[in-house]
Order: sequence, then C-alpha cells, then structure tokens
Amino acid sequence: MSDLGVAVVIEDDADMRNLIEGVLLQSGFEVHTASRGREGVELVRDTSPDVVTLDVGLPDIDGFEVLRRIRRFSNAYIVMLTGRTEETDLLSALHGGADDYITKPFRPREMRARIAAMMRRQRPQTPVGAPTAPQLEPSPPEEGGSESVLRHNGLALDCRSRTASVSGTAVELTRSEFDLMQELLRGEGAVLTRAELVRAVRGGYYDQDALIGDSDERAVEVHIANIRRKLRDDPDSPRWLLTVRGVGYRLAKPR
Repeated sequence: MSDLGVAVVIEDDADMRNLIEGVLLQSGFEVHTASRGREGVELVRDTSPDVVTLDVGLPDIDGFEVLRRIRRFSNAYIVMLTGRTEETDLLSALHGGADDYITKPFRPREMRARIAAMMRRQRPQTPVGAPTAPQLEPSPPEEGGSESVLRHNGLALDCRSRTASVSGTAVELTRSEFDLMQELLRGEGAVLTRAELVRAVRGGYYDQDALIGDSDERAVEVHIANIRRKLRDDPDSPRWLLTVRGVGYRLAKPR
C-alpha cells in the first residue's frame, strides 16, 4: 500500500480516468479504477479505499445511486465530479454523503489540494450506513467537562471518537456535519460566518485571504439543514442552531 493509502476512481471517460489516476498516483495513493457504477461499488467493497472519486454521469447507474450504495458500508472520503453546474446536483451529492464536489474541467492542483485537506480530517470510526449503538453521556456539567467532549443543551460531541448523541441517543452525523457542529460548539455562542464554516469543513483548503465561492457557502447551508433535520431541531424554538440573517450561524442559548 502506498503512503496515503488506497484510492478508487469511478469514471467512464478514459481520458479523464487516466488523468485522475495520474493525479492520485503522484499524490502517493495506490489507485484502482472502474468505468461503470456497479463495478465501482464492488471495487470499493473489495479494496476498502481511503478516497473515492466518483463521476455523476455513468453508463449503467448514475453517480448519486453509486454514492448511496457506497455509503451503506464505507466511510471513504468521496469526491463527486461532474460537468454539470446545476445546484440540484450539489444538493444531491451533499445529501447523499459526499465530502466534496468538483466541477469539470478542473485543475489537477485543485484536486490534490482538496483531497489533501480532506485527509487531514479524522474519519468517523463507524461506517456511515452501519447501525450505531446508543451512547450514554457522561455525567460532568453540560456546558463544561472534558475538552474531548463538547456539550450544549443535551447534545454531546465526542471529538476523539467523532460520535454525537442527544440525551444519550446516538445521532449519525457525516464528517462535514460533525466538523460544522464542532466548530459551532467551540465558538461558545459566537456568530460564525458562512466563510468561516466553509474553512472548517474544507479542513484548511482555503486560507484566510482566499475567496469563498457561492457554491461552498450554499454547501454549508445544506449541511446545516441536514443537521437540524437529524437533531429534530424545532425551527420555531431552536434548541441548538440559530441563523443570523446575512451573516451565518450561532448556538442557541443554554437551557
């Protein structure tokens, strides 16, 4: 196995597949490739990769269905690739559990940088689609306690195991969703802009002077909506997340 582990490329266009394979090989991955969706799912199952690049337009089943199937058993970092720019594609990718979304054509340097940023983020220990046992929260005071466990209004985030629970019941968050909640909890009620949250999700891909695109800020909005749905946060009386119009988000007041 290479230094950075294993990567799988699922792409039907031979030229693009060879380009991505070359980028990943130069980055230090052992690379396996597939030209069809079903073949790609089985390749991911067989090789247990660290990273998957996944084309949206595949000849047998589309990339979003491939994404859903992979997420049933794998926590690999998944980057969706597409030549289309519709916002619905972005939303479908993020709702399905993709870690990033790159529009073709792209620069090889951009792909290397985004994958490097993802690899700096710790992976969850439990596969996304696997059953998660309920976890009981420890007894320290809710707004304090161990630095490795962040708490707010019954929500507990264990930063070491990257698990979340509400009043002792496990909540399944994706990698990006966990990173966003971790950033907001560490902010202790401060308002965080969408740009600041993009940087938290991207794992350092954007420096402080970099321009944050509309698609990246929209991705944060989708992640926040997914978190609210999973936490069953009441929009009329939020327990955890408040929207600061035109700026970003902050935690609700302690209860």
